[in-house]
Amino acid sequence: MALKPIDQRRPEEKRQAIWDAIRGLVTFTIIDLYYRTRLAKDSIREYLNGLHKAGYLEQTDPGDNRTPATWQLLRDIGLEAPRVRKDGSQVTAGRGREQMWRTMRILGEFSGRDLAVNASTEGCQIAEQEARTYCRFLEKAGYLAISRKGHGKGSGGVLTRYRFIAKRFSGPKPPMIQRIKAVYDPNLQQVVWSSQEVSRDN
Repeated sequence: MALKPIDQRRPEEKRQAIWDAIRGLVTFTIIDLYYRTRLAKDSIREYLNGLHKAGYLEQTDPGDNRTPATWQLLRDIGLEAPRVRKDGSQVTAGRGREQMWRTMRILGEFSGRDLAVNASTEGCQIAEQEARTYCRFLEKAGYLAISRKGHGKGSGGVLTRYRFIAKRFSGPKPPMIQRIKAVYDPNLQQVVWSSQEVSRDN
């Protein structure tokens, strides 16, 4: 699969490209990152400022009118780019999906209720309905298989149980449900299921 041009990628993909360059260089200037990523310097600068305020980077040389500032990586947390705002605060949107995606692999088989309970943390509680919706979409996209079809409602109802398909694990980033009722996998950088495609096929 051919990757999209970097300027057409999503914000999280651009952030990841910058982080990959930072980890590769360790000590760098904004010019170094520009040549590595070909992203707009303003975008790079904004992310650097956020990483600096969050404690991931330090500025070892402020530079001057002729020479760009030099930065150094202080805290390397691994492959996945830190999600920080320009003021250094953490971006929490999507954390629930990350927890569910990780927990699915651990549990192997589960209901939406099982997933919500096991994936919830003190800092991020996941509603059962949210977990059920995520499971339904991932089953349509082929990441999950139904191991037992649910039926009925209320206390007498039986919940649908799902099985995680290990060979469909595409990477650490959770598949995203888009507003157009499609599933986008940021690890593959592509839409893997769309209700619009299903409608056209039918």
